[in-house]
Amino acid sequence: MLRIATFNVENLFARFRFKEIPKAEDTERLWEEGWVVDKTRFGINDEPAKRLTALTLASVDADVIALQEVEGLDTLKHFQRRYLEEVGRAYPHALSIDGNDRRLIDVALLSRHPIIHVRSYQHLRSGTGGPLFSRDCLEADIEVEGHGQLTLYINHFKSMLGGRAETRARRREQARAVQAIIESRFGKKAGKHPFAILGDLNDYLEEDGQGVSGIDTLVHWEQVENVLERLPRAEQWTHYWRGDPRKELPEAYRQLDYVLLSRKLADVAGAPPYVERRGMPLRASRATAPRFEGVGMNQPKASDHCPIVMAIDAW
Repeated sequence: MLRIATFNVENLFARFRFKEIPKAEDTERLWEEGWVVDKTRFGINDEPAKRLTALTLASVDADVIALQEVEGLDTLKHFQRRYLEEVGRAYPHALSIDGNDRRLIDVALLSRHPIIHVRSYQHLRSGTGGPLFSRDCLEADIEVEGHGQLTLYINHFKSMLGGRAETRARRREQARAVQAIIESRFGKKAGKHPFAILGDLNDYLEEDGQGVSGIDTLVHWEQVENVLERLPRAEQWTHYWRGDPRKELPEAYRQLDYVLLSRKLADVAGAPPYVERRGMPLRASRATAPRFEGVGMNQPKASDHCPIVMAIDAW
């Protein structure tokens, strides 16, 4: 059985530790004691929150994890060595490619199985002339012993910042592009092949006062299954937003994160997915599970998103 997951880890950044650079007169002594520059070069930003992020990932215990909002491969490897291994989770294979985001947040992948092929689509252009993907659509082939090859499409679509309706067209274009990329590789009957679309698609399916969905064509594509629909409707949310009183917008619990399994994989995934909510802030009252030690009312928290994990039998 293989466990695959997706998780927006919310600003997994590293920062240089300027205050910890040794004084010149101490350098010789430090070298004699075995000091190396890596110990003070940089550290993970917001350490209390990222320890909770690590606890959340450890509890999910996925074999393959798609991540969003990772600053880069060096940061991801440092996070694994410093935090994930500390809680007993090791991933020998890590992947992240610098994408299009101006905040330097990229999509990434951690895997216990070899990553044998990678392709980036960050070069594609939007109809408006800029980059099509806000970050990337990262295609990765995983070789899973006893199962075969699994193809992942890791995404982080355009956010709703600026308004859901105002940003909808960009997500619609990204959703159609992901489908076209998959069809170009696997054909119109792509669902017969083992692939999964994972990530933060930054939209929900319901129509409301802010507009209609920009991702419904991809989520409802007949070649895939949105596995969260196997849960009761009230349990399908993956993101908590505290609301905006200035705009008279109440707090919201919505599905922004998705595991879309190809029909081939969905057929061998009998159980419903698991959504890990113990890293949510206490303010998110609909998350009823006891929180990890250290979670606060608003901060610290593991993320404003919840990871989704899905178990798949051999295909």
